[in-house]
Amino acid sequence: MPTIALYRDDFYLSTAEAVVTAVHEDGAIELDQTCFYAASGGQPGDTGFLERVDGSRITLGETRHGATKEIILHRPLDGEAMPAVGEKLILHVDWDRRYRLMRLHTACHLLSVVCPHPITGAQVGEEDARIDFDMAETIDKDEVTAALMRLVAENHPVYVQWITDEELAANPDIVKSKNVRPPMGMGRVSLVCIGENSVVDSQPCGGTHVSETQEVGAIHIAKIEKKGKENRRFRIRFGTPAASA
Repeated sequence: MPTIALYRDDFYLSTAEAVVTAVHEDGAIELDQTCFYAASGGQPGDTGFLERVDGSRITLGETRHGATKEIILHRPLDGEAMPAVGEKLILHVDWDRRYRLMRLHTACHLLSVVCPHPITGAQVGEEDARIDFDMAETIDKDEVTAALMRLVAENHPVYVQWITDEELAANPDIVKSKNVRPPMGMGRVSLVCIGENSVVDSQPCGGTHVSETQEVGAIHIAKIEKKGKENRRFRIRFGTPAASA
């Protein structure tokens, strides 16, 4: 059965009620709805726990998609108890971890504004993130950091607008990534917009984000690596360069 992905409409939803709809032989659990983000597009899936009626917990090690994007699988750690189909649970996302991922994911979008080049790869982590750009020229990491922090300090709103699959197909240039395609096939696609009337940025993305740029906090470009003749890898980290040195 399709899982209602509550996080698509509320990035800040960290707890919710759900009913178990399936339990797989490998231990993966399907629910009728979930606030756990399923790994996609370079952002890891959420972790946390499922609370049972008796107060006991089922700790989750990962959340991922199943055979389609409409199926979301919650995989417990080894040795955890298994719920029964039809059982009611209360879902608890590891919020500290999710929020760090949200902050860094939004930082990646800001970096794509500062460096307006095609994106060839990206990965968001809990401590840092990386973006690969199709670019040949060199660029000073301190200048990039300063530009990023200006956008953070300006405190632009970050929000989602929805367009149809057909509208995205008719406007392919809004996709910045060369290798990762936006999540399609569900009838609508989310545009993550930054700034009033998308004045800073707008691009398709199914990940989770903060609601305003100042929530990103202090970040910096720790390193710019050359990965081929026309590919540069930027590594974003929390804090200031001096604090992280």
